[in-house]
Amino acid sequence: MSPGWFFLAAMIAAYGVANLLQSKAIARTTVHHTFDPGLLLRLAGHRTYLLGLGCQALGFLFAFLARRDLPLFLVQASVAAGLGVTALLGVLVLKWRLPRAEIVLLGLLLGGITALVLSAKPAHSRPMGTAGVVALAVAIAVIAGLGFFAVRLHGAMGSVVLGSIAGLAFSAAAIAARPLAGEHSIGGFCTNPLLYLLIAHSIIGQLLLGLAMQRGSTTAAVAAMDAAGAVPAAIVGLLFLGDQIFPGREWLAGVGFVATLASVIGLTRYAEPQHHHATVPAGKHEARRADSPAPLSPARTSR
Repeated sequence: MSPGWFFLAAMIAAYGVANLLQSKAIARTTVHHTFDPGLLLRLAGHRTYLLGLGCQALGFLFAFLARRDLPLFLVQASVAAGLGVTALLGVLVLKWRLPRAEIVLLGLLLGGITALVLSAKPAHSRPMGTAGVVALAVAIAVIAGLGFFAVRLHGAMGSVVLGSIAGLAFSAAAIAARPLAGEHSIGGFCTNPLLYLLIAHSIIGQLLLGLAMQRGSTTAAVAAMDAAGAVPAAIVGLLFLGDQIFPGREWLAGVGFVATLASVIGLTRYAEPQHHHATVPAGKHEARRADSPAPLSPARTSR
């Protein structure tokens, strides 16, 4: 049995806890309407956010190790399973109230991930050529440009759009990580340009995810991120990086991927705000006191 399966399970748990902790910390900051990297520095003053960031780093490590053997379409889709962990912990710890549609969609997400697990065949990645490296470098500027304009959006739409762009950044980081995980020496690992592309995309994705969460709905932001991040990675992995499916189970992989994608897209529609913020004008970024209580959502009404 491939150790990638263990890393995959650990990744799901770590990302689920990370989403919850970061959401709780971000709920204590004022909303920013500019593409300001200083937001990450201000969030660093919150111990809860740093703990969440540590869990995310742990999840990233487990994901990196899982990608050594498991196909990208499985690992990236399984990242969305962390959303189920986040929702469960949110209900138990932060007293979130999940609408019935959201609960059904989380069940569909679990079914889709299960189908992908049954269809995925472990295999090492092919190396990435120069053209792929250049494409990932160009993608940094494209994603940052999209984020610069999307940051002006507010409410649920802002959560979805910024979360989607964050997903593109994390998808690019995953694509870089798949062949990078196959490096056999420290020297080759540290001199590989994919390492630095991975870091750059991860930082941009983290900033965009923070901005998306600020707009109210953690579930919508993370679901949009997972949906946007799964498709590009799956296509690139299957076409160029040697990802494999067990013969005769292609239909199961297709059903699982569609079910997973449909569930996370549905969550961007039905997820409702878990917290609310005061807004701050561009150029005036005063964070709330780290020890002030995070606002909890009032009773929800169905849409």
